[in-house]
Amino acid sequence: MKECEITKSGKRLIARITCEIDHHTAKTVREAVDSTLTAGFCVLELDFSGVSFMDSSGIGLIIGRAAKAEDIGASLEVSGLSPRLRRLVCMSGVERLSNVYVK
Repeated sequence: MKECEITKSGKRLIARITCEIDHHTAKTVREAVDSTLTAGFCVLELDFSGVSFMDSSGIGLIIGRAAKAEDIGASLEVSGLSPRLRRLVCMSGVERLSNVYVK
């Protein structure tokens, strides 16, 4: 099973996550995104529309990608969150990071 589908659209890198996120799958997604994210992208979008479950590893995944995006001058958009995942993300305070936008 492919955990993450990555596409490029202009200066936007979109990672559509298609698995439950735990400490095992978070590593795979992190490596896929990090190997593709390079200078020149303005936005990294993590699309969670294919995610039915996420533990704290998902929060770590978001925070880490926010730092990577910031390193290259990009912002991070988090999209496709179910109401349950949105609540988890908002409780973590991730949306208060300066370069993170939760759609």
